[in-house]
Amino acid sequence: MKPPPFAYHAPRTLGEALDALAADPSAKVLAGGQSLIPLLNMRLAAPSALVDINRVAELDTLRVGADGVRAGALARHARVERSDEAAAVQPLLRSALRHVAHPAVRNRGTVVGSLAHADPAAEMPAVLALLGGTVEAASAAGRRTVAAGAFFRGPMEPALEPGEIAVSAFFPAVPPRTGTAFAETARRHGDYALAGVAALVTLDAGLRVAAARAAYLGVAATPLVLDLTGPAGPDGDWAAAAAHVRERIDPEGDVHAGADYRRHLTGVLTGRALRTAAARALPAAGE
Repeated sequence: MKPPPFAYHAPRTLGEALDALAADPSAKVLAGGQSLIPLLNMRLAAPSALVDINRVAELDTLRVGADGVRAGALARHARVERSDEAAAVQPLLRSALRHVAHPAVRNRGTVVGSLAHADPAAEMPAVLALLGGTVEAASAAGRRTVAAGAFFRGPMEPALEPGEIAVSAFFPAVPPRTGTAFAETARRHGDYALAGVAALVTLDAGLRVAAARAAYLGVAATPLVLDLTGPAGPDGDWAAAAAHVRERIDPEGDVHAGADYRRHLTGVLTGRALRTAAARALPAAGE
């Protein structure tokens, strides 16, 4: 199918892009387009205009510091995935991005675009939610920062107001003695996951579990974050943590997987991801 007619704007600066959005509340922002273009072609979206931000150089950024990774609105999945500096500060990004669709999609799709699309089956929203990251939104009226816990209002419903552009996302650095891991299962590699989990485990000075958390994709309307510190206990009872998750989640079934199977699968992935994260939290030999 072909998309319905729309006006097209190609601003060169963020200010021009924000002015175009302010002038047309029905306009949509185009960055990577890996989700938006299919929606247009299937006529599931019919914006009056597209504001193509790909020429706005100030949004094509990837900044890595000791406190974390900030991806600009035009930072492609592949760029973040391949960044050794970003992986050193926050390795969960690389782990999760390797599960995002196929290389061709990752070469064009953007990290911030995935967050703004707010698909509960996507990887990046779960990563941001687990890490307690933030999204910076800009409009003609100014800028504001939205915490991950408030950014995902519902399926495909980000906390962006009309006229706003998600200009960057911040992923905090991994704390000391902390490991992360990502696991998901899909019918075919590159498909949306039947279920997936991002996990984080922090050990104390005695190398016992001080904190264990996990965020889930594909099992709720928004990324679901669970604190598993209590169920796991100080010695890391990952089977108990997985059983706790199976009791807490209420996934829906569909043509690809029933609810019971999705619940079971989520428990298995939880144990696997927590175990891996805990192993990665151990200090290297000589430290």
